[in-house]
Amino acid sequence: MFAKLTGVIDHLSDGTVILDVNGVGYLVQASTRTLGRIGSQGDKSALLIETVVREDQISLYGFCDMVEKEWFNLLCTVQGVGAKAALSILAVVSPEELPTVIAAQDKGVITRADGIGPKLATRIVTELKEKAGKMVIGHAPTAGDNKASGAPSFADNPQVAANGDAISALVNLGYGRAEAFSAVNTASRQLGEGANDVQVLIRESLKELSA
Repeated sequence: MFAKLTGVIDHLSDGTVILDVNGVGYLVQASTRTLGRIGSQGDKSALLIETVVREDQISLYGFCDMVEKEWFNLLCTVQGVGAKAALSILAVVSPEELPTVIAAQDKGVITRADGIGPKLATRIVTELKEKAGKMVIGHAPTAGDNKASGAPSFADNPQVAANGDAISALVNLGYGRAEAFSAVNTASRQLGEGANDVQVLIRESLKELSA
Protein backbone atom coordinates (compact mmCIF):
# COMPACT_ATOMS: atom_id res chain seq x y z
CA MET A 1 0.00 0.00 0.00
CA PHE A 2 1.00 3.63 -0.44
CA ALA A 3 2.85 5.29 2.44
CA LYS A 4 3.82 8.56 0.75
CA LEU A 5 3.13 10.36 -2.51
CA THR A 6 5.23 13.16 -4.01
CA GLY A 7 4.07 15.03 -7.07
CA VAL A 8 2.48 18.20 -8.45
CA ILE A 9 -0.84 19.52 -7.22
CA ASP A 10 -3.18 19.18 -10.17
CA HIS A 11 -6.40 20.27 -8.50
CA LEU A 12 -7.62 21.32 -5.06
CA SER A 13 -11.23 21.15 -3.94
CA ASP A 14 -13.18 20.97 -0.71
CA GLY A 15 -11.69 18.03 1.18
CA THR A 16 -9.63 16.56 -1.67
CA VAL A 17 -6.54 17.09 -3.76
CA ILE A 18 -5.48 15.47 -7.02
CA LEU A 19 -1.74 14.85 -6.89
CA ASP A 20 -0.06 14.22 -10.24
CA VAL A 21 2.72 11.69 -9.69
CA ASN A 22 4.62 11.11 -12.95
CA GLY A 23 1.48 11.53 -15.02
CA VAL A 24 -0.84 9.53 -12.76
CA GLY A 25 -3.42 11.55 -10.82
CA TYR A 26 -4.15 10.30 -7.32
CA LEU A 27 -7.32 11.53 -5.62
CA VAL A 28 -6.44 12.08 -1.94
CA GLN A 29 -8.83 13.12 0.81
CA ALA A 30 -7.39 15.42 3.47
CA SER A 31 -8.30 17.76 6.30
CA THR A 32 -8.61 21.50 5.75
CA ARG A 33 -5.47 21.84 7.88
CA THR A 34 -3.41 19.75 5.47
CA LEU A 35 -4.97 21.27 2.34
CA GLY A 36 -4.09 24.73 3.62
CA ARG A 37 -0.44 23.81 4.10
CA ILE A 38 0.54 21.79 1.03
CA GLY A 39 0.55 24.61 -1.51
CA SER A 40 -1.47 25.67 -4.55
CA GLN A 41 -2.24 24.24 -7.96
CA GLY A 42 1.00 23.64 -9.85
CA ASP A 43 3.15 23.38 -6.73
CA LYS A 44 5.21 20.31 -5.96
CA SER A 45 4.05 18.68 -2.76
CA ALA A 46 4.35 15.52 -0.68
CA LEU A 47 1.75 13.77 1.45
CA LEU A 48 1.95 10.96 3.94
CA ILE A 49 -0.72 8.46 2.95
CA GLU A 50 -3.10 6.18 4.82
CA THR A 51 -4.82 3.68 2.52
CA VAL A 52 -8.27 2.48 3.54
CA VAL A 53 -9.50 -0.61 1.69
CA ARG A 54 -13.16 -1.56 1.65
CA GLU A 55 -15.09 -4.10 -0.40
CA ASP A 56 -16.33 -1.47 -2.83
CA GLN A 57 -13.48 1.03 -2.92
CA ILE A 58 -9.90 1.99 -2.05
CA SER A 59 -9.53 5.44 -0.54
CA LEU A 60 -6.38 7.47 0.03
CA TYR A 61 -6.10 9.91 2.95
CA GLY A 62 -3.25 12.42 3.00
CA PHE A 63 -1.48 14.23 5.82
CA CYS A 64 1.11 16.98 5.90
CA ASP A 65 2.84 15.52 8.98
CA MET A 66 3.06 12.30 10.98
CA VAL A 67 1.31 13.69 14.05
CA GLU A 68 -1.90 14.34 12.13
CA LYS A 69 -1.70 10.90 10.51
CA GLU A 70 -1.27 9.21 13.91
CA TRP A 71 -4.22 11.10 15.37
CA PHE A 72 -6.33 10.14 12.35
CA ASN A 73 -5.58 6.47 12.97
CA LEU A 74 -6.19 6.83 16.70
CA LEU A 75 -9.53 8.55 16.20
CA CYS A 76 -10.60 5.78 13.82
CA THR A 77 -10.14 3.19 16.60
CA VAL A 78 -13.18 4.62 18.39
CA GLN A 79 -16.42 2.84 17.53
CA GLY A 80 -18.57 5.08 15.36
CA VAL A 81 -15.66 7.19 14.09
CA GLY A 82 -14.84 6.56 10.46
CA ALA A 83 -12.33 8.24 8.21
CA LYS A 84 -14.71 11.07 7.30
CA ALA A 85 -15.49 11.81 10.95
CA ALA A 86 -11.80 11.71 11.89
CA LEU A 87 -10.95 14.28 9.21
CA SER A 88 -13.87 16.40 10.38
CA ILE A 89 -12.48 16.43 13.93
CA LEU A 90 -8.98 17.28 12.69
CA ALA A 91 -10.48 20.17 10.74
CA VAL A 92 -11.69 21.88 13.93
CA VAL A 93 -9.14 20.65 16.50
CA SER A 94 -5.46 20.57 15.55
CA PRO A 95 -3.26 17.60 16.54
CA GLU A 96 -1.41 19.96 18.86
CA GLU A 97 -4.64 20.81 20.69
CA LEU A 98 -6.12 17.30 20.86
CA PRO A 99 -4.00 16.14 23.84
CA THR A 100 -5.30 19.03 25.93
CA VAL A 101 -8.88 18.47 24.77
CA ILE A 102 -8.71 14.81 25.74
CA ALA A 103 -6.89 15.45 29.02
CA ALA A 104 -9.62 17.93 29.95
CA GLN A 105 -12.34 15.53 28.72
CA ASP A 106 -13.68 18.46 26.71
CA LYS A 107 -16.38 16.84 24.59
CA GLY A 108 -17.82 20.27 23.73
CA VAL A 109 -14.83 21.05 21.52
CA ILE A 110 -15.18 17.72 19.69
CA THR A 111 -18.87 18.38 18.92
CA ARG A 112 -17.83 21.37 16.81
CA ALA A 113 -16.88 18.85 14.12
CA ASP A 114 -19.52 18.06 11.50
CA GLY A 115 -21.39 14.85 12.26
CA ILE A 116 -20.10 14.49 15.84
CA GLY A 117 -22.84 14.57 18.48
CA PRO A 118 -22.47 14.72 22.28
CA LYS A 119 -22.75 10.94 22.74
CA LEU A 120 -19.99 10.15 20.24
CA ALA A 121 -17.84 13.02 21.53
CA THR A 122 -18.09 11.60 25.05
CA ARG A 123 -17.02 8.19 23.77
CA ILE A 124 -14.06 9.72 21.95
CA VAL A 125 -12.60 11.64 24.89
CA THR A 126 -13.27 8.74 27.27
CA GLU A 127 -11.75 5.99 25.14
CA LEU A 128 -8.79 8.02 23.94
CA LYS A 129 -7.67 9.30 27.34
CA GLU A 130 -5.72 6.09 27.97
CA LYS A 131 -4.74 5.40 24.36
CA ALA A 132 -3.49 8.95 23.78
CA GLY A 133 -1.16 8.55 26.73
CA LYS A 134 0.86 6.06 24.70
CA MET A 135 1.31 8.39 21.73
CA VAL A 136 4.47 10.32 21.00
CA ILE A 137 3.91 14.04 20.57
CA GLY A 138 6.04 17.15 20.27
CA HIS A 139 8.24 16.98 17.18
CA ALA A 140 5.95 16.54 14.21
CA PRO A 141 7.85 15.05 11.25
CA THR A 142 6.38 16.21 7.96
CA ALA A 143 5.88 14.25 4.76
CA GLY A 144 9.44 15.18 3.82
CA ASP A 145 10.98 14.43 7.21
CA ASN A 146 11.92 10.85 8.07
CA LYS A 147 13.63 11.61 11.38
CA ALA A 148 12.29 9.72 14.35
CA SER A 149 10.72 11.72 17.14
CA GLY A 150 12.25 11.60 20.57
CA ALA A 151 9.43 13.54 22.20
CA PRO A 152 7.89 12.59 25.53
CA SER A 153 4.59 10.78 25.75
CA PHE A 154 1.25 12.49 26.26
CA ALA A 155 1.07 11.24 29.83
CA ASP A 156 4.49 12.67 30.73
CA ASN A 157 4.23 15.98 28.87
CA PRO A 158 4.22 18.70 31.58
CA GLN A 159 2.61 21.35 29.38
CA VAL A 160 -0.30 19.10 28.40
CA ALA A 161 -0.79 18.16 32.07
CA ALA A 162 -0.64 21.82 33.14
CA ASN A 163 -3.17 22.83 30.48
CA GLY A 164 -5.57 20.13 31.63
CA ASP A 165 -5.23 21.14 35.28
CA ALA A 166 -5.73 24.82 34.44
CA ILE A 167 -8.85 24.09 32.41
CA SER A 168 -10.31 22.02 35.24
CA ALA A 169 -9.55 24.80 37.73
CA LEU A 170 -11.29 27.42 35.59
CA VAL A 171 -14.33 25.18 35.13
CA ASN A 172 -14.47 24.76 38.92
CA LEU A 173 -14.48 28.55 39.18
CA GLY A 174 -17.62 28.65 37.07
CA TYR A 175 -16.29 29.28 33.58
CA GLY A 176 -17.59 27.28 30.64
CA ARG A 177 -15.31 24.51 29.43
CA ALA A 178 -15.09 25.90 25.91
CA GLU A 179 -14.07 29.40 27.04
CA ALA A 180 -11.66 27.93 29.61
CA PHE A 181 -10.07 25.79 26.89
CA SER A 182 -9.64 28.80 24.61
CA ALA A 183 -8.19 31.02 27.35
CA VAL A 184 -5.73 28.37 28.57
CA ASN A 185 -4.47 27.61 25.09
CA THR A 186 -3.96 31.31 24.35
CA ALA A 187 -2.13 31.83 27.65
CA SER A 188 -0.05 28.71 27.10
CA ARG A 189 1.17 29.93 23.71
CA GLN A 190 2.05 33.34 25.13
CA LEU A 191 3.91 31.94 28.14
CA GLY A 192 6.03 29.46 26.19
CA GLU A 193 8.22 27.49 28.61
CA GLY A 194 6.54 29.16 31.58
CA ALA A 195 3.25 27.47 30.68
CA ASN A 196 4.29 24.41 32.72
CA ASP A 197 3.57 26.31 35.95
CA VAL A 198 -0.14 25.69 36.62
CA GLN A 199 -0.57 28.69 38.94
CA VAL A 200 0.99 31.07 36.43
CA LEU A 201 -1.06 29.52 33.65
CA ILE A 202 -4.30 29.94 35.60
CA ARG A 203 -3.45 33.58 36.41
CA GLU A 204 -2.72 34.43 32.78
CA SER A 205 -5.81 32.53 31.61
CA LEU A 206 -7.96 34.59 33.98
CA LYS A 207 -6.49 37.72 32.42
CA GLU A 208 -7.54 36.41 29.01
CA LEU A 209 -11.05 35.75 30.27
CA SER A 210 -11.38 39.24 31.76
CA ALA A 211 -9.96 41.03 28.72
